Amino acid sequence: MSAAAVSHLLTRQTHRRSKAPAVAFLEGLSLERGRAHEICGAARRTMAFAVAQAMVGNVLWIRPSWTPGRLNPDGFMRFVDPGRIIRVTPKRPEDLLWCTEEALRAGIIPLVVADLPGPPGLTAVRRLHLAAETGGEMSGVAPLGLLLTPDKGGAPGVETRWSMRPAHSNTKKEAWVLDRVRARTEPVKRFYLKGLRTGLALGEAP
Repeated sequence: MSAAAVSHLLTRQTHRRSKAPAVAFLEGLSLERGRAHEICGAARRTMAFAVAQAMVGNVLWIRPSWTPGRLNPDGFMRFVDPGRIIRVTPKRPEDLLWCTEEALRAGIIPLVVADLPGPPGLTAVRRLHLAAETGGEMSGVAPLGLLLTPDKGGAPGVETRWSMRPAHSNTKKEAWVLDRVRARTEPVKRFYLKGLRTGLALGEAP
């Protein structure tokens, strides 16, 4: 083979597929695929279902087997069909992040939710980012990872951090406050949400 032919076969450009669009879960709000994002606060699961509603395909929901309570289909079926939710309940703490990492790396399920008892460390978060990127190379569309953490969260190295809490009124109108606490390319900002029969929408400040 001639030198010219060899030169034609070699390139410095990446062979990765083109980047998939971010997941727009509310008007003007989106999450980048192939990364791990954190949601904390009392209504963190509500936001996770709103993200799931904006996506197509199954959702892998990982939570500890030792925590009380379980997902109630009556509470989230206005967001997603309960049949889309695949629940995994590891018995050991170390298996929570292991399952999350392996699911992201496989790239088969577009949304992986880790309902954690506390924020993971920096090394674990970096591994999740790499796993999600690898999953994108495997499937062509990178999966999205959500880390649900209690209280104020605080997982280091996440792509974005959101905090959501209920702000329902005495008139039985559903409302939430959503704070974008951290983002690499967006400013800190507060949003007000209202409940709809079919999900959530941006609302006005009370």
